[in-house]
Amino acid sequence: MILEVAPLPVRPGQEAAFEAAFAHAQKIIAAMPGYLGHDLQRCLERPGEYLLLVRWRSLEDHEVGFRKSAHYQEWKTLLHHFYDPFPVVSHYEAVEGAEG
Repeated sequence: MILEVAPLPVRPGQEAAFEAAFAHAQKIIAAMPGYLGHDLQRCLERPGEYLLLVRWRSLEDHEVGFRKSAHYQEWKTLLHHFYDPFPVVSHYEAVEGAEG
């Protein structure tokens, strides 16, 4: 399993609109091959700061299967205009023997 980690800096005053758009957009990502689940977290100390965690079967499922799909264009249209600056997405894998 691969964990996609995306810190999402949402433009001030756009939080409610972003959350409404994400409610629709999450249906897009959830239908993609290799998708295993996701969580969207809102920062308590810094309004407008969110953290998206998406679990994928493989890096290719995200980078190729999703990002190269027509569905990604719809995802971009729904969400990308909310970000400033644009987020840097990273991918992680579990360290064997370090589970809690």
